[in-house]
Amino acid sequence: MDIALLTTAFLTLFVVIDPIGLAPLFVALTQGVSPKERRNIAIRASLIAIFLLTAFGLFGEAVLGVAGISMPAFRIAGGLLLFLTALEMLFERRTKRREGQAEEDDRPDPSVFPLAIPLIAGPGAIATMILLVGQAESAIEVALIHGVMMSVVACAAILFFSAGLLEKLLGRTGTNVVTRILGMLLAALSVQFVFDGLKGFGFGA
Repeated sequence: MDIALLTTAFLTLFVVIDPIGLAPLFVALTQGVSPKERRNIAIRASLIAIFLLTAFGLFGEAVLGVAGISMPAFRIAGGLLLFLTALEMLFERRTKRREGQAEEDDRPDPSVFPLAIPLIAGPGAIATMILLVGQAESAIEVALIHGVMMSVVACAAILFFSAGLLEKLLGRTGTNVVTRILGMLLAALSVQFVFDGLKGFGFGA
């Protein structure tokens, strides 16, 4: 079992999904909703996101093969996508974009859209799952990566349950500080994905 891979999986998925950053948006999306229904929305959104990320983790590489896309090429593309996400986090564009996505939907049940898609299981999280599973060397590691993904989504659900309290504790400034720290970490991890992809093509081997 590759501990480094699992550590990378947790850190990357935690940064990309950003449970802390999602908590204030969850509060905004569920304003006026009873505590019981708020819990139900959090559970539904988490289960849908887990299903989607599991499907892409298991079958995403096969889909790439049908499309004629190699894993090294996808690692580079995924790394660049994650780097753009990191830049958005560092310059606060990601929060504004997510808030815009949240405001676009006025339906009473936001569990499918925009919570599950695209806020939890967004393009970055989907790309990350395909990349991480592509690095796994055994079925056990694949299963562990999916377990890590489920734990990160579970973290998001827990924060959803206590979103109101968390928002009061961190405040706007605290949330911005955490987002920027996570953005720096994601930038470094995305560069590593690009480097791994280049090695797959024989560069820097």
